[in-house]
Amino acid sequence: MKRLLSFALSLALASSLAIADEKLSMTEADRALYQEMLENNPADIFVEEGAELLEELGGEEALAKFLGVSEEKLPKYIAGFPRYIDKIGMVVSIDQMLQAFMYDQGKKPYKLKSALMDSLQAYVKSIANGEKINIDVNANEHMKKAYKLGKQMFELRRGKRGLSCYSCHSPDVVGLRLRMQILPDLGDPKVKAAATWPAYRMTKGKMFTLQKRFQQCMKNALLAKIPLGSPQMVALEVYVTNMAKGEEIHIPGLKR
Repeated sequence: MKRLLSFALSLALASSLAIADEKLSMTEADRALYQEMLENNPADIFVEEGAELLEELGGEEALAKFLGVSEEKLPKYIAGFPRYIDKIGMVVSIDQMLQAFMYDQGKKPYKLKSALMDSLQAYVKSIANGEKINIDVNANEHMKKAYKLGKQMFELRRGKRGLSCYSCHSPDVVGLRLRMQILPDLGDPKVKAAATWPAYRMTKGKMFTLQKRFQQCMKNALLAKIPLGSPQMVALEVYVTNMAKGEEIHIPGLKR
């Protein structure tokens, strides 16, 4: 039965996908707008807002102290998220770490779904701009388990359609087009998936974090959305981030 479902899915994808042609996935007007936004990314305003929010919490000096690193080493440390933090006792993404940081400062933490958290997270990750992603999935047993769970979540078929992340990002379909959008190889240096989120999405007119982008994909595939910050969602971020290990961070990114 599984083989039949897999074969049926392949046929369905083949009927809806075509060999990618950049000209077909983006009009000339969109291409011109994209080039303009590369120089003036609308998400820059949210990053600037995040800088102000962090300043209210004591700035980079206070954040570095909370993380137990020097301010000089903060960028490289940020480039290693998601990661296990002893004082939190779990593998966390940047936004969860910031919640703990805010609590430590005596402030009420922003909710993970809030726009303020998106801005704060975007700025904090931008501190690592120019650094290469250095996530270490073998750093400890916690990270090993998170990576293993993330791989499972990436490949897990869910919903009535039996779709998974792998359905649209396997070698068999990468480079094809679905809904006028090219299906990327998340580990391709040209894509730099985890290294360029949070990013501004032109088609949505707003900035999204990586986990919120995951939720968009799930919604489009008619799958139940995995909650932000859940062990499964963080593990998925660990797995996808590891695909971009060694790639230079550039926040905010710009996506179609």
